Amino acid sequence: MSTPLVIAIDGPAGSGKSTVASALAGRLSLATLDTGATYRAVAAAVVERGIDPEDASAVAKVAKGATLEIEGRVIIDDLDVTDHLRRPTINQAVSLVAANPAVRDAMVAFQRSWVAAHQGGVVEGRDIGTVVFPDAPIKLYLTASPEERARRRSEEGLASIERRDLLDSTRASSPLAQADDALAIDTTTTSVEVIVNLVMAHIEELGGNCDER
Repeated sequence: MSTPLVIAIDGPAGSGKSTVASALAGRLSLATLDTGATYRAVAAAVVERGIDPEDASAVAKVAKGATLEIEGRVIIDDLDVTDHLRRPTINQAVSLVAANPAVRDAMVAFQRSWVAAHQGGVVEGRDIGTVVFPDAPIKLYLTASPEERARRRSEEGLASIERRDLLDSTRASSPLAQADDALAIDTTTTSVEVIVNLVMAHIEELGGNCDER
């Protein structure tokens, strides 16, 4: 039996991770997992229950006891939060929630089980290549200028993007970082098609079993 293929994509908010992940998954017939949605789902549950995102123990309790489904829709504890994940209240809460070590432990366990159930996948987030799947054969790190990322995330704005960058990169638990063996790509002015072709060439160079299916 062949080893399930995992492509790990990391990078800050608005760097193009979801777009590139979707395009690569389509080319390779793989499932995709936006791990940010797992943390946003917990943040949504926390906000919905009126819990202070800075109350580490209460937030950890929500994450540890959560039943999470991500198959098109995002459902946590039978609550469909798909349409709430980008609301300003969630944007404000998610970095605090994601910095909670107990939350990260719970979500990393979910993310690994999701990949096992799907027999691989294109997984994107902040710590995929460094923590969640450090042995992934293909690792990418996407970047873009803060201004371009703010344009792509117009509902957040530059100040929010820069705040999340600081929180995500300086948190004690699994900070945003580029894996040593990741291919870095600046997506500021590069088209998705060019990026996908670049990644496919990288896969071929590495001799991965990633032929188009």
